[in-house]
Amino acid sequence: MQKYLTIVMDVRHRIASGEYAQGDRLPTTTEMCEHYGVSKITVKRAMDDLVMQGLVARRRGSGTYVKGAIATPALAGSENASHQMDGFTADGELLGIETSSDVHEFLVTQPPADIAQQLGMEADEFAYYVCRTRLADGKPQTVEHTYMPLKVIPDLRARHASESIYRYIENELGLKISSAHRVITAIHPSPEDASRLGISLDTPVISVRQVGYLDDGTPFELSIAIHSPGYEFFSVSTK
Repeated sequence: MQKYLTIVMDVRHRIASGEYAQGDRLPTTTEMCEHYGVSKITVKRAMDDLVMQGLVARRRGSGTYVKGAIATPALAGSENASHQMDGFTADGELLGIETSSDVHEFLVTQPPADIAQQLGMEADEFAYYVCRTRLADGKPQTVEHTYMPLKVIPDLRARHASESIYRYIENELGLKISSAHRVITAIHPSPEDASRLGISLDTPVISVRQVGYLDDGTPFELSIAIHSPGYEFFSVSTK
């Protein structure tokens, strides 16, 4: 794992555990260099990543402070902060919507280099790749392309992909899903995703690229979700 990711994961864990509380000033760059045994460039890259995740904020002449987490529900209309990372199935239950999944691909592969890097994987490590369409009351809502490292999420099965992967992670593996960093973009869908959503190629859609984290700061998934027209984005954040 690259050194800057070790810092990112450690700081995330300290924030999640409450060791670094909202509003706390993080150690200085010099202090972090000494603590982690790295260069200033490595610390800066780690802080840049944490700023992008919405967890910390820089104040000129003062330092870097804990800001908080940003997350969104899987289904539009679910704004309860306690359900931010429960996933599509739990959001459907909360809203009284029947959810299901059509699994198109389920395989083990070496992910693209940029995805492996964001997941803290070495170049020769493997991940599960799952492509599935999520349906609400029988209507396609989202096409998900998801990568999960085998070393973090072991023994994933096709039946988990057709149901709720998040419940497998928390209920069977005993891991705690904590937060996510999301980048939202307006795009035109690929021919395959347009067909799965039942829309034309020239229909603009929302693409959400998400890196999900466990409560110890470990990245456990990178997913790219293509949402059908009408998707609404909600966020819950802290300063």
